Formats: sequence, structure tokens, C-alpha cells
Amino acid sequence: MAWVKNTLLVALMTGCIGPSDGAPLNSSITADELSVDLHFLSGDAMEGRLVGTPGIEKAAEFIASRFDSLGLEPAGEVGSFYQSFNLVRFSLAANNSFSVQDGTSSPVSGELGDHFYPLNFSGTGSAQGALMFAGFGMVDSQLGYDDYAQVPVEGKVVMVLEREPGVEELSSKFDGVVTSNASTGWRKALNAQHRGAVGILFVRDIHNRLVAEDFSLTSRNYWPGEERRIERFSLEKWTDQIHIPAVQISVQMAERLVSRSGFTFQELAKASETSSGLGAIELPGIALSLNTAVDRHLVPARNILGLIRGNDPDLATEVVLITAHHDHNGSDGADVFNGADDDGSGTVALLEIAEAYTSASRDGVNPKRSVLFAAWDAEERGLLGAWQYAENPLVPLNDIVAVLNMDMIGRNEEVPLEDSLSGRFRGLSVQSSQSNSNAINILGHSYSVDMKNQVELANQNYGLDLKFRYDNNRSNLLRRSDHWPFLQVGVPALWFHTGLHPDYHTTNDIPELIEYEKMERIVRLVHQTSWQLANQSERPVFSLAQRGEFLLSQGP
Repeated sequence: MAWVKNTLLVALMTGCIGPSDGAPLNSSITADELSVDLHFLSGDAMEGRLVGTPGIEKAAEFIASRFDSLGLEPAGEVGSFYQSFNLVRFSLAANNSFSVQDGTSSPVSGELGDHFYPLNFSGTGSAQGALMFAGFGMVDSQLGYDDYAQVPVEGKVVMVLEREPGVEELSSKFDGVVTSNASTGWRKALNAQHRGAVGILFVRDIHNRLVAEDFSLTSRNYWPGEERRIERFSLEKWTDQIHIPAVQISVQMAERLVSRSGFTFQELAKASETSSGLGAIELPGIALSLNTAVDRHLVPARNILGLIRGNDPDLATEVVLITAHHDHNGSDGADVFNGADDDGSGTVALLEIAEAYTSASRDGVNPKRSVLFAAWDAEERGLLGAWQYAENPLVPLNDIVAVLNMDMIGRNEEVPLEDSLSGRFRGLSVQSSQSNSNAINILGHSYSVDMKNQVELANQNYGLDLKFRYDNNRSNLLRRSDHWPFLQVGVPALWFHTGLHPDYHTTNDIPELIEYEKMERIVRLVHQTSWQLANQSERPVFSLAQRGEFLLSQGP
């Protein structure tokens, strides 16, 4: 095969082959090499690669060492391969209290876990004030939506609904049936704080969810008596912004709080389903007193970043970003969650593609644009490593031309009948592994037709069955991997994903069950797509209008 590679390199150097033709050394990506790396990265010695453990440190050092040995340029901080940042985990402190003065002879106090509990992103402190209802508490300037609608809430406590309007509408302008970024709880708290509110209450959106609420059980699950094996995390930079008390209350408490408004809570919830925002409504005759105490504990994390520099004087400052995440779910005693598919598969693919680029570079063949390789930390904890980079990029955000994310590319999608109704497979149809033996899901395509076209062009060499089926699905898959933060900041981004299966997030996700021959073709496809994007003269277009048209095409 050496003569084929050399002929291809000469052709590329002499300009005989355009950017849509074969990526150099694409055939050097092999199933055997993927298998060797994956057996190491997903072996028991890595202890399941949980954030904040020695296992994730070993994995990070392995990836950085490989980046270095391949000859990638360090693209982290201060000449290193690392971007360091802090995660935050939470514990409940003492002195959380909630009382209501509604004109009766004495305040009504709620016991912690009875009708209220603090949320983990809550500030620690006290708040007293009158109460206002602010619909879903959402603000999205791009969509012309504001639940505050210029109504002042300074010095007030605001009550807001969970989730978002049109949560079950396929054509909802927020993001179809995909949970929109604007509906995230801590962002709602920040909205209230920015408008001068002194506290915020969250309550179930009962008009959209008829399931009976066991508030005491929910509270115990949220703040268990013993530490979880895997704690909940956030980014330090997010939680550090929030200073006001943020509290979850029961539906029964919400009904009491609106009792003097002339409306029922159900009526106010339904009225919140608007296209532009409800506008804050005063709830008369109620004064609240809140005290929240949540301790925040820092946990170090780091992304690993390496660069191949482009050779075009006009385009080399722009980058194509190829990504995967190297964390997983750790171990429980002798049981190791190896995470071979999730996402050992994407991580070793990242290494193979990097090797193809660096080998070609040593032979004098570089792409026009630079190519940045990123292994993200803390994806399993909420895409936190990717969010850290998307909001604090080490290259200007405007210079990131496209993102190609690989997460779970080693198994066939499989949803057995007995598992189809479980929460893990919500929104996915029953399907066999065999029916997906040649399939690869492409997510994020609805934001950029150009990106979809590039993958289809690249796939002419590989004949994979490209599935464009989950960009508006109740599974919420679209926002469940590291391409999502980049879509939220306006960068075209795709997720290559062979699909969920019964071994996902179990101790059976082991390297021996990976479909290596198929995975080889997928990795070559991503390599080829990245080469095209790195060499074409025009950048792919990111378009919210295209996304909107796609949602409208889904019907009511």
C-alpha cells in the first residue's frame, strides 16, 4: 500500500486532487490499531475514568503523551496540552428554612423536604420579599422571548415553572422537543438575579405533566442522606455567578402562594404557554422569607488539546475541531464501568485521526486550515469540559470553522422491546443490532446543510448508511454529547454516533464487544470529512433559520 500513499501525497502536493478527494493516509486508520488503544484506555487499570479520580488522571496523561509522541503542537494553556478548570459538587449545609406570611396570625413554616428544598446551584444566604410569578422564567433574545417583559422584579422573590413552553410540540420554536438551553435551571436563576430578584422558587409545570408528585421522595433523592457514588457537578464559572437563594417548592405550596391572586396555579401555568413570554405577575398578600445554605466543593478537571497547523497563509488561523470525551462512570468496588463504547471508542478514534494528520505532515502534506484535536473531560457530568471550552476557547470562537464530535461509534444501535420503555431509551423505537449493522447517526445536521453535504460527500468512499433521524427526538439525544455547547454558541457541529444499546452505562460496555471493522470505516469517514472542511475555500454556514425550517417540517 506504500506506493498508493506516496502517489496520493504527490498528487496532493502538486494540486491534482481537490479537497473533496481522499484524505492523506486515510487507509492508515485500521481496526487493529483502534482495538489495541481501546483495550488499554478501557482496561480495568483506568478504573472507569471518573472525574476527580486517579483513573481520569491516568487517561488524560496517556492521551497527552500520545499527542506529544505523534508530534501535535500543544494547544492548551501556557504551552501545555491541558486546559484546566474546576468542577463543583454540592452538599447541603444547615439552616435551610422557608416561611410564608399570608395575613394569618403567624407565619407558616415549611420543613426541609416537606414543601421545599434548596437547589444545588442556589446561593447561600437569606431573602425576604413579596412574591411575583414569572411564567417559565426564560429569556431568549434571539427568539424574542422574555418572561419578565420589562416588568420590574427588584427586591421580589419570583416563582417560575420548570422546563419550557411547548415542551411536547415537535415544531416548538425553542428547539422542537429537544430541551432548550434557555430552560436550564441555573440560567433561569441568573435571569432573575440580573433583574434584581432576591430569590427564586421553582415548581413543577403541572399543566404539561400529570404524573402525581411525591415531593418528599424527590427531596430525599435530590439530597440523599449518604454521599452518592457519582455526585452531581456543575462548572465553577456557572455557579459562582449565582448568589440568590434558589428553592424547589411543591405544587401544594405553589397553590397556596397564588391563592390570593384571583387565579389557580393551573390557570397561571397554562397562561405561561405564550410565544413571547408571560410578563411577571404580582401575587398579592404573600411575603416570603427564605434561608438557603449549600456548600460548594471544587474538583479539578482538564481538557487535552493538540494542534496540526495549517499551511495556507490566509486560512491557517481557522480551525476544524475534532473531539471526543475521555471520562466515564468509574468503578463500584470490583465492578468497573469500562466505557469502551462511551466514549473510549471516540477517544481512540481521535488518536488515529491525529496520527494520520501528523504522519502526512511529516511527509510535507498539511491541510490549509489548522486542525485541533480535543479530548473533553466531564462529558458524563453534563458536557462540562466542552462547555468550558465553548465559553472559554483558547482560539477565538470565530476561528472555529466546524466541530466533528465522536461519541459511541463502536456498537450498533439496539433497543430491545423489554428496554424500550425505560428512561434510558425514551423516544427511541424498538430496533435490532442487525438492522443497524451499517448505520451511523449524524446529529446536528439541521443547523447546517453545508455540514450534512460534506458528510454525504465523504461517505461516497465508505458506503455507510447515514441516519439523519434524531435532531428532533424526545430522546433528547441532540443535546447529549459534546457538539451541543458549540451549537449553542453558533458553531456548525456534528455528532457521529452509532447509537445506544443495552450495555450503555453498564459494566458490559467492554472493548471485546466493539465492532472494530465498522468502526474503522466510521473513523475514516470522520477523517475524510475533516480534511474536506479543512481545505475547502468556503466555511460551512451555521443557520438558526435552517434549524427553524427543519422544526417546522416536523409538523404539529
